[in-house]
Amino acid sequence: MATVTENPQTAAQAVPSVASVSRERASGLVLMSLVFIGGATVMTVEMSASRLLAPYFGTSLFIWANLIGLVMIYLTLGYWLGGKLADRFPRASFLYGITAIAGFAVGFIPVLSGPILRWSLEGFAQYSVGIFYGSLVGVILLFSVPLILLGFVSPFAIRLRAAGVASAGGNAGGVSALSTLGSILGTFIPVFFLIPYIGTAATLYVVSVALLLFSIFGLLSASVVRPALLYAALLVVVLAIALFAPKGFIKPPAMGKLIYEKESAYNYIQVVQEGKQTSLMLNEGHAIHSIYNPDQILTGGPWDYWLVAPYFSKGFQPSDMKSMAMIGSAAGTAAREFTAVYGPRPVDGVEIDPEIVDVGRRYFALDQLTNMTTHEQDGRTYLQTDGKDKKWTVVGIDAYRQPYIPFHLTTKEFFEEVRAHLAPDGAVMINAGRTPTD
Repeated sequence: MATVTENPQTAAQAVPSVASVSRERASGLVLMSLVFIGGATVMTVEMSASRLLAPYFGTSLFIWANLIGLVMIYLTLGYWLGGKLADRFPRASFLYGITAIAGFAVGFIPVLSGPILRWSLEGFAQYSVGIFYGSLVGVILLFSVPLILLGFVSPFAIRLRAAGVASAGGNAGGVSALSTLGSILGTFIPVFFLIPYIGTAATLYVVSVALLLFSIFGLLSASVVRPALLYAALLVVVLAIALFAPKGFIKPPAMGKLIYEKESAYNYIQVVQEGKQTSLMLNEGHAIHSIYNPDQILTGGPWDYWLVAPYFSKGFQPSDMKSMAMIGSAAGTAAREFTAVYGPRPVDGVEIDPEIVDVGRRYFALDQLTNMTTHEQDGRTYLQTDGKDKKWTVVGIDAYRQPYIPFHLTTKEFFEEVRAHLAPDGAVMINAGRTPTD
């Protein structure tokens, strides 16, 4: 009868030690954490890019198409190159070095974008399409390096976690799901918290530091010390820029003296002063949205026209004026003129951006209009909800922003809703952009 003996040394080698299993789990946790952070960084950079562009180029569909299209091109290139490199260098330490460089590149975006963005102002001044589009592409190219490198993360993670064909689908699905979860948080957190409270540049510095920290930790966990020290030095550079770089205005004013600026969830806001006149400018600054001068009522601008709107109704008398709704009330210029001419009749001002309402109270004497109720809502939503049972003598529509118009305020259905809210002798007046020769 034959017997089989087992070599104790061979058997010991076949069973992984507890220490090696722990190290493998820790390494996998670091890798998947970086997948999550990488996904969050991609969307944070994209959302920050939109706010970086808004003061100079606006937030039109044209701008969003350029931004999203180029971001997708960068990620596509990153996925392709990342897959190639992952097969050639299937080491976690290699990936951590790539993400560290990506983090460092993100930290330099606020610094490098300034000169290119200021160049775009020349395009506006000279009506140069070439300079305008060239500077737009130039700024978006700044995002190419970090986004291409961040495209490496998912292919690398899938390759590093591959343990055989049987588990390939599960590994790929887990990496994709975690990266997407990071992207979801990277969309909401910057938009609702970081950008409105600390600004675009600071948001980019935050994600830069986070990505560098996780990359350095990953290198140390893989016992790759020398590159970790190098990237730690880059982290110090980014922190120094964030803390000590000159904090000038986001954008120089087109006129007068800039006394206030703010990035809200909806707009880049500037308040500019010339003598006694205070002006509100938004985003790329093509138009003035509100004017206030304590010594005069009429502005010489489009707001004065709201005063004659009710006279388009046959036989109108000033005593017939009962109320007004202003869709897109901004800082209250039209309501102020209306109140001065027709008396303290009820005014419902509808303004979607709470920060603009706050600016109106601080710089445009909006609080003095005790007859005005401000509703912080979208204009069409207000007509369908809080204002659904109201009727007004005049409905003013001033929510159009050059060079684009919110499409949902131009439809047949919208104007049917507006008409349903008019008094029998009421009138609607619209302010929309035009060319200088129209």
